[in-house]
Amino acid sequence: MATVGEAELRAAFIDSAIKAVALMEYKLRTLFSISTTNAWKNSYFRETNTEITGGTGSPVRGVPRFSPFPGGQVTETKVDAYIEKYGCEGLVSYEDESTNEVSMLQRTIFRIGRAVANAVDIQIEAVLNTDAGNSYAIGAGSEWNSATLANRDPILDLLTAAQTIRADNINPHGGNGYLVVNGTDWTNIAANSKIVNHPTFKTVSVVENGVMGELTGLKIMVTEAVTADQAYIVVAQEAGTWQQAVPLTVEQIRDPGVKTTIRAWELGVLQLVQPNAVCKITNTRA
Repeated sequence: MATVGEAELRAAFIDSAIKAVALMEYKLRTLFSISTTNAWKNSYFRETNTEITGGTGSPVRGVPRFSPFPGGQVTETKVDAYIEKYGCEGLVSYEDESTNEVSMLQRTIFRIGRAVANAVDIQIEAVLNTDAGNSYAIGAGSEWNSATLANRDPILDLLTAAQTIRADNINPHGGNGYLVVNGTDWTNIAANSKIVNHPTFKTVSVVENGVMGELTGLKIMVTEAVTADQAYIVVAQEAGTWQQAVPLTVEQIRDPGVKTTIRAWELGVLQLVQPNAVCKITNTRA
């Protein structure tokens, strides 16, 4: 029978192990700043990115002498976001934990941590898909896996998509710009001779949170949370905030001689404060 000290050490190991796995598996969530909240309903304001002009007949430029200044009104749209719970648990029988050739406890820790991280990233992708402020559609026949090799031009597509963000006075090439793609599209990018020979293309020696390389000043993040027929350019930290009510929490529930339950959960919601800091790229696959 395990002593109290051994049980505490075991619980601490499981807690740190699951959190370590989850931190490695979070991809999309790493693009957003984290803010804590204790409210279930979190309202925020999305600011319209159109430049203030002073209104019809009252231009900002050319104000006459002694004339009143034209008025400018910042437009904000209130958005309500509600906290969601993300959680998963796994059971390991006493027999499997004690005698199984495969370490079921370790495998359960790994899969539970990954399940929570994956669920969070999938929901973030759903928000990007619905609320991205900019979009760019690749023409039919010019997809990144087009049968006509000469028609594949990801460089032009990325620069054009990035320009939709830059046109809103947001810089996607300031160091925090990310291209987020599915593994299928990453394969099409990495295998393209125009990419391999491009002076801005770099690969990383160690993959961290899905970042595989850099192209046209954008870090390339690969995640299966994004479907294989679209991609995103995201200006990290500027696009939005992950409102966290409860950080990733782990609990080990032991039933001596019977089973161990490994449970992990967190509560949070994405606030896409600046949708124009995101461009959705579509038709990236034939």
